[in-house]
Order: sequence, then structure tokens, then C-alpha cells
Amino acid sequence: MIRLSGRFRSALIIGGQGIRARKTRTLLSMVSLFLGVMAVVVVQVGAETAKNARLADLELHVGKDGTRQAYLPGNADTIQISQDTLKGRTDAVAVSTTQAIIGEPNVNPVNPGAAPFDQPGGGPYAGGGAEMYCDPRGNCQPIQAAADGPVPVPGKAIELSLSALTGDIRQFRPFRSVSGQWLDFSSAPSLSPRIVLNREAAKGFTRHQVPAEMRVEGAVANPTPRIIGVIDDGNPQPTAYIRADELHNWVPRASDDGDYGVGLQLMLAPTAGDVEQLLRIRLAASGIPAEQIYFETIQARKDIAKELALIRWIFLGMAGLVLLIGVAGILNVGLATIGERVEEFALRRAVGTSRSLLAGIVLAETLLTGLLTAAAAIGLSALALTAISALFGDREPFLKDLVFPWQAGVAGVIAGLAAGLLGGLIPAIRAARIPIATVMRA
Repeated sequence: MIRLSGRFRSALIIGGQGIRARKTRTLLSMVSLFLGVMAVVVVQVGAETAKNARLADLELHVGKDGTRQAYLPGNADTIQISQDTLKGRTDAVAVSTTQAIIGEPNVNPVNPGAAPFDQPGGGPYAGGGAEMYCDPRGNCQPIQAAADGPVPVPGKAIELSLSALTGDIRQFRPFRSVSGQWLDFSSAPSLSPRIVLNREAAKGFTRHQVPAEMRVEGAVANPTPRIIGVIDDGNPQPTAYIRADELHNWVPRASDDGDYGVGLQLMLAPTAGDVEQLLRIRLAASGIPAEQIYFETIQARKDIAKELALIRWIFLGMAGLVLLIGVAGILNVGLATIGERVEEFALRRAVGTSRSLLAGIVLAETLLTGLLTAAAAIGLSALALTAISALFGDREPFLKDLVFPWQAGVAGVIAGLAAGLLGGLIPAIRAARIPIATVMRA
């Protein structure tokens, strides 16, 4: 058990008695200091919440930190090699991306180019005989339609970006479930492809009633998909996720003209080094240039660290200025209190109290006042954060299940102690310098 030294314990006891004897002055000191400590706590809470929200969005779009990823040309060789190599692996996923249209055949989709449904005009490639494909990095390019094909007419159809998965991608990109269920990779592939929509795609199917017929480039026939769930992937483009082996029932993986996919992404766990080496060897043996086989490590936290740190320091500086106002308030009240307690401190000196203990008594009072203020600011901030999460969690996903960050609590305690120390230092020095002869005035 840690025991306090005699002087330190005496300073705390006498300081606590002084706070209790002068409740009004203590309350005034706490009021002047409260806003400063509260500002520090709020800045820290906001910074941690913003960081977590930003990281959550980045993980949805990019992937978790440490994930190894590569982007390859989406031709028949790369897709077949990648999917064969990663089949049955739980630590790696291949994602081949193409376009799909669900609805009436030979009609224009309501969102040409898989554009967001609230975007006027249907997207940048709408109306020009071209479809649009955007890879996970956000690079978009038009896909020209066949010149000799039938001329499409307006009708009931929805265009989607279709991502075919070899395994559960949520270990790398933690999608948030909205309704239904996720793809089950443990069962046998179904002839009726199961698809999971993102929120933007689900918005389209809610607004428009379309037939359940899916058209994919290179398919031998149009399958009938089954929508089994909705997830939030943070992507503003209508997107559907499907098992690669269920797509292969309708789209051959290799053909003479070869390509049903226009993008291929590989995501590997940091421990899957053997898989990465095997993929490099097999892809290079198939004729893929070595410079096109490039794996990189996702470092989302590192990429935003400087940006968030700069914003945090700017707001902490502003909170520090508010805290200085509270320090000035404690200093003012402390000096006034010392002026009223001159005889008391002189009498203590006369009975043998050391100068250091007198200074300790004054500092103990201001430090305890700072701690009480910090406790009040932290408690109020925690209650406010809980209320915000309860009221607005359904509207904004990142506000759901907010937890008060321990960093904010530590910052509040440090701010309270620092303010108590700075505000009580000059009164403590003045109390220690009171001469014993002052007691004779009484």
C-alpha cells in the first residue's frame, strides 16, 4: 500500500478543510475554471471521435491498416489465376469488378453508368452510348457499348457495379450490416446468384420496381438474382456483392475473347506472405509484366495522422487560451484569500509549521479545486456524448455506440491539475513568505 508522507498528507487534509470552510470562493474558482477544462475535454473528445469516424470510413473504402493489396488488369488470366490460388483461403480475397443491369432487357437503366440515384443526368457517361466503371481507387473510365447491338429504349432497369468475391471481404473492409445477411461462402454455389446490395443500390430498388433478371457482359444467359441483404460500404455508387463461383455458373472464367471483368483487386492479410509470393510467381509465369504486380500495405491511420494532429493542436491552443482565463480566476481568488488568512498563516508559522508546508496547503487547495472541476467537466462531457449517441446514432452511423475516450479524461485531469498549479503557485509563494511577526497584529 502506498503511504503519503506526513507533510503531503497534512497539506491535503488542511487544504480539504480550507475548501470546505470557503465553499463560495471554491465555487467561484470552479466556475471560472470550468469552461477552460471543459474546452480541453471537448476538443479531445471531438478529435478522438473524428479520428475514429475517419478511420471507419477509410476502412470501408480502402481497408484495414496492415492489409496487403494489389490492383491487376482484369483479364481472363489474372482473374482465373487469382481465384484459383485464393480458393478456400480465409486470409486472402480476390475482387473482380464489372457492370451488371437488373431489370427489363434491352432498355436504358434509370441510372446509366451505375450513377447515384440522386445525381441529376445519370452520371458523367450517361446518354453517350457508354457505361462507366469506377475501380476501388476511384478511377473512372467509360466502357463503350457494342455498335451493332440493339438500340436501348427507356424502361425499368437498374445498373450496378458488381463485385465478385472469392471469400469474406469484411475482414479487410468491415462493412456495416443494414438488413438481411451477408454472403455465405461455406455452402455450395447456387444457380440463382445471391447478391448483397449497398445502401445506394438498395435506394434504387426501393424507388423502382424492376424484374429480377440480371445481365452481365459475357454471360451465357441472364440469371435470376436473389437479394439477401443490404450493407453500408461507404460507397456512393450503387454496388452489389456476389460470390465469384456463383457468377461463374453464368459467366465462363476463360474464353477466347477473354474478359468479363474490368477490374481486379487482391487483398491479403499481413500474415499471408506465402500466398503473395505464390501469386507473384503464377502471374509472372502467365506473362504479366513484373512492374504490374505491385503489392502495397494499407496505412490509413498513418496517412491521416498529420492532418488530424494539426487540427487537434489548433483547437487545443484555442482551448488553452480559455483555460488561462480560468487560471487567472483561481489566481485572483487565491490572492484575495491569502490576504484574509495572513494571521492564520503567521500563527501556523509561530507554532512550527514550515514554509514549504504552508505553500503546500495553498497548492493543495487549488489542485483539489482543479481536480473537482475536471471531474465535473468530464462527467458532463460523458453524459452529453451518451445523449448525442442516443439521439443522433440512427441518423449518422459513426455516432452510434459512442464511447467516451479515455484520452479525453486524462486530458481533463491534466488540464485541471495544471490550472490548479499555475493559479495557486503565486498565492503559495506569498503564503510561505508571511513573517511570524504578523501574528502580533492579532
